[in-house]
Amino acid sequence: MSCTGGGIGWTGGTTCDSGTTCTTINAYYFQCLPGGSGSTTIPSNPTSTTTSGSTSTAGGTLNSKFVSHGKKFFASAADSGTLNIAKNAALLQSQFGGVTPENSMKWDATEPNRGQFNFGGSDALVNWAVSNNKLIRGHTLVWHSQLPSWVSAIKDSATLTSVIQTHISNVAGRYKGKLYAVSSFQLIKFDWKLSGYRPKFSEIFNEDGSLRSSVFSQVLGQDFVRIAFQAARAADPTAKLYINDYNLDSNNAKVQGLVRLVNSVNSGGKLIDGIGTQSHLGAGGAGGVQAALTALAATGCEIAMTELDIAGAAPNDYTTVVKACLNTPNCVSITTWGVSDANSWRASSTPLLYDTNYNPKPAYTAVLNAM
Repeated sequence: MSCTGGGIGWTGGTTCDSGTTCTTINAYYFQCLPGGSGSTTIPSNPTSTTTSGSTSTAGGTLNSKFVSHGKKFFASAADSGTLNIAKNAALLQSQFGGVTPENSMKWDATEPNRGQFNFGGSDALVNWAVSNNKLIRGHTLVWHSQLPSWVSAIKDSATLTSVIQTHISNVAGRYKGKLYAVSSFQLIKFDWKLSGYRPKFSEIFNEDGSLRSSVFSQVLGQDFVRIAFQAARAADPTAKLYINDYNLDSNNAKVQGLVRLVNSVNSGGKLIDGIGTQSHLGAGGAGGVQAALTALAATGCEIAMTELDIAGAAPNDYTTVVKACLNTPNCVSITTWGVSDANSWRASSTPLLYDTNYNPKPAYTAVLNAM
């Protein structure tokens, strides 16, 4: 079906592959996701104990149990809008070990006009995380969506190179020493820790493993990957840099294309330290995750599940994904794309571990038990 492009400013393909459905995130970003709407309603867990949005932690928390397996953190997406919801913030504090900014670090938010930076939203997220001793996965340095029109209009390679370098230097430099990593390439996201960020680059491929058409690839070809990663490395020489994409949920052509790119970029010296798989899954779509993680881990990079949500939130789907990460030594973190269905970009698909009243679902209990 038509996906109305990739949103405002998108000039690439307009049709989703067979078996996927166009899903709107916002006016700037449309994404082809597996299956249909997946609008299965999962009832809240009648046996769970909650107090003002905080889940009982007698049996451990999502983060504590995950970390007990030698992993880094179990996180969730957040920004000022959800941090200001008391029940949402309480769960972030009690259950999760980290946060990723949902929109506040994207290019349209941080540099809407060339050379004019706005860090109000991202500062609020970072300050909350630091105050609450949470790790931070930054999101995102370079991406084809939510990209200001002035960037998309650039046709000169020297100008675009300079713009990329300046943007990364300012955004990554702003939070140097506060973030765990950066998730980039959607086209550049990054993940940070309280001591040193990890830039991450995302959504660089088509489903067949070929390079996605964007202003970056049109003007600079594949070389924009090297330019961006080198700029991030210069911003913080000790940072771990991540590349990130969606539909890396089986050992498919896209996974194989990403593996080839990472191996190629790293052949002359390691620039890419980690690979992020977003993991926006359809109901019953978790079966290929283990094979995908195994293939990605063969690059020698860290692996992170960066935006996990699953239509219907079936307990078996969630436990299959979590166990796949636990079974993959290189898989170091899981981030769900939100806490509650109340604020999910896929709300009609009820894809998260907490319902619209911030009560834990059966999937929450299943995940705890699986760990």
